[in-house]
Order: sequence, then C-alpha cells, then structure tokens
Amino acid sequence: MGAQWKAKHKEAAANAKGRTFGKLSKEIMIAARSGADPDMNPRLRLVVEQAKKASMPRETLERAIKKGAGLLGESVNYERTTYEGFAPHQVPVIVECLTDNVNRTVAEIRVLFRKGQLGASGSVAWDFDHCGMIEAAPTTADADPELAAIEAGAQDFEAADEGATLFISDATDMDVVCRALPEQGFTVQSAQLGYRPKNPVSTLSEAELEEVEAFLSAIDAHDDVQNVYVGLAG
Repeated sequence: MGAQWKAKHKEAAANAKGRTFGKLSKEIMIAARSGADPDMNPRLRLVVEQAKKASMPRETLERAIKKGAGLLGESVNYERTTYEGFAPHQVPVIVECLTDNVNRTVAEIRVLFRKGQLGASGSVAWDFDHCGMIEAAPTTADADPELAAIEAGAQDFEAADEGATLFISDATDMDVVCRALPEQGFTVQSAQLGYRPKNPVSTLSEAELEEVEAFLSAIDAHDDVQNVYVGLAG
C-alpha cells in the first residue's frame, strides 16, 4: 500500500494538507461527472467521506462537486495515468496520476525517476495485487474486524490509523464489501482500488531506506500524483 510521510514543521504540514486537498478535489471532480448527489452516486459519496475525514473545507468540497458535475460552466478534462518502475535499491513502485496534460506529466515523472528506474507498463505490476482497499471504523466496542471481514467477503484485514481497520477485497468485490460492513458494526470511511505488494522488500539498511523515502517523498509531492504504491515492508 502507498506510504505516507509526515511533515516535521508547520509550514511543511500546511503544504502537505494543501496537496491532500488538491488530490481529493480531483477525485471528487472525476466522481461528480456521474452526478452531483452523493446519495445517488456511491463513488462520489466515498470520496466525500474521505474529504471530510481529511477536514477539507466545506466550500472547497462543494466547489469541487459542482465543477465536476459541470454546474459552474467549466469542463474537467483529467486523464488517469499509471507509471511503473523502481525506487533506489530496486524497490518496486506504482504511481497513479490525474492530469490535464499527459505530455507534461510523463516528462516530469521521468525526471523524478532519474534516481530510480522508470519501467514499461507491466514491469512491476505483476508483483502487486490489484485490490479494493476499504478503511472502516468500528461503531461499537465489540465490533470484530476478523468476523466482519469473513461476513462481508473481504480477503484480508489489517490495523489502520486511529483505531480503524483496512479491509482488503477483490477488485470486483469492493462495492459489495462496502455495503456489507455497516451490518457488521463498521462505518466505511474511504474505499479505493489500489495495489498491494506481493513480495515487499525488507532487507534495506537505514541509510538505504532513507534514500528510498526521499525518492518517494519527491514523487508524492508532485501535483499530478494521486497515489504511490511501494513494495516496501512496514
């Protein structure tokens, strides 16, 4: 799963939050193409919940919905692109982007990959499982994530931040699992299709790990990058 890197200073934290809002706004606009009402648009509803969890301002959220739905007279022409390759020390990486200029994005991604290796499509995807990633929080003290995973049809689960649980599903079963989890005492906070490493690298030294993290941080900071998935243990 993609890693997150915490900012050390207030200014850096503010910039990171701004990037998070920018990424979420793009996802909201894409989802809102199918309708501006979250109650009638499951994909939009999930992204809106994710935006609320990230404390996105209401005005920003509503503007993104209206813009994506074409209610502001502006067209949204983002294209989803995926890049595969290796971070330093042969750590596999998959980078997902949303861009309004593919030529610009691929040129800039190539530059960012100079300290690693940009590969062709399929060069590392075989070493990842494409799956549903559903983060859900328990609604009752006795909610059992293992039982919930079994009953909802999830393949696996693991602990997430702030007491939540990350449920892993087949890519085609994500919506089914999302619908079933509330009956098992969990509220879905976010859900997306993503990549999970099959054989994460676990043999790096501390210095090598710092080099990989610096590479990943530079990738993650790019405006067009939505998600970074890395085959790194822990």
